[in-house]
Amino acid sequence: MREAVLIGFLRGALVAKTAPILVLDVNGVGYEVEVPLTTFYSLPEVGEQLHLHTHFVVREDAQLLFGFSTLADRSLFRSLIKINGVGAKLALNLLSGLSVEAFYRCVQDHDTAALVKLPGIGKKTAERLIIEIRDRLPQSVALDTDSSADLGSSGTIRSSQHEAVSALLSLGYKEQDARRMVAAVDHQGKSIEELIRLALQSAS
Repeated sequence: MREAVLIGFLRGALVAKTAPILVLDVNGVGYEVEVPLTTFYSLPEVGEQLHLHTHFVVREDAQLLFGFSTLADRSLFRSLIKINGVGAKLALNLLSGLSVEAFYRCVQDHDTAALVKLPGIGKKTAERLIIEIRDRLPQSVALDTDSSADLGSSGTIRSSQHEAVSALLSLGYKEQDARRMVAAVDHQGKSIEELIRLALQSAS
């Protein structure tokens, strides 16, 4: 997989959002962007303007565009995918389950217990992540937490349990577990973003 940084950011109207994918209309061109759930939580309503920091990846079989609400998120993503055995999907899972600050604390405290609660991460992977990334984390990861773009208020459009379950499945949770997690927090009036966030919190 070859990496490219030809697209540093995108700014346009949010056309659609189905976790973890969104579509952004930039001057008439619809960009499909995959985002971590921490970014998905903060998305504005469909039709509103959105600014995303992006990372563009070119593979032999695909061109992939990843988006992040803050430079700190993108910086950590780039640090993670440089580690042997950590691909973009696993990096997005990490950023979906933990904030940059929380992950940085895990590294500092050698807290593997918090990492193994995330899908796709076993004890050995968690230990390797902490060891290998400790020296790779740029200082900006710890400090650049105020660089978020103005994403507007969280979306308030109601979505079904099915959409929340689908988002959890995309992170690697088993369907039975995902349905149980969502059902446990599905209260009337909750948005898709709130359902996913509460489900992940209940899992940890």
